[in-house]
Amino acid sequence: MYTAQGKIDQHALLDQYLPVVRRQALALQVRLPASVDLDDLIQAGMVGLLDALGRYNADQGASFTTYASQRIRGSMIDELRSRDWVPRSVRRNAREIDEATRRLEQQLGRPAEEREIADHLSLSLADYHQRLADTNGGHLLGFEDLIEESGEPEGGESSPKSPFDALVSNEQRARLVAAIDKLPEREKLLLGLYYQEELNLKEIGAVLGVSESRVCQLHSQAVARLRGQLASDEAQASL
Repeated sequence: MYTAQGKIDQHALLDQYLPVVRRQALALQVRLPASVDLDDLIQAGMVGLLDALGRYNADQGASFTTYASQRIRGSMIDELRSRDWVPRSVRRNAREIDEATRRLEQQLGRPAEEREIADHLSLSLADYHQRLADTNGGHLLGFEDLIEESGEPEGGESSPKSPFDALVSNEQRARLVAAIDKLPEREKLLLGLYYQEELNLKEIGAVLGVSESRVCQLHSQAVARLRGQLASDEAQASL
């Protein structure tokens, strides 16, 4: 949209693309913890839109709409990466679940059942489910958008990353695919519905016949299995 002098009318473009920003923010929010405010995502998206206005070059081939959409989403993801909404205690619990799952599945030679993992951690099944729900928040993004968990954990250990971060590097793609193939069928289906079909938690719950909170638990359980499998693969490869 241009003025009479042939210049881009930024105010008009901002008004025109505000619905796009809001739509992307809403699509992202349903995949994030409730603590993430919609207005914060919209504000970050507007920053991305302004950045697109300043950087867009029609000679590169992409339409402004396509380019702006990428910048809007990228700005929202950058905003999320800059945050650390997960308490340190939750990170510690996530590492304990990952390690317990890895050890049990190495011993058993099969996917460990939730009751077995809970017993290994000396937790009731209800407490284990609560830990799964607590650790789920940082994982609910698309493959290419998954946030690296920031902040140095207690003991100076590296913060665990979602196994899907491996997709950023093609080197681990085959390992990740193999690890997913070893998941229990319901968890494999859940990941497919979430990451490939891009259903939200409520929709996945309807398909699986479980509540949204149960979807969160199952998602965290799948992520823990994959982390454990990838850690085992990396350890074997280094021998």
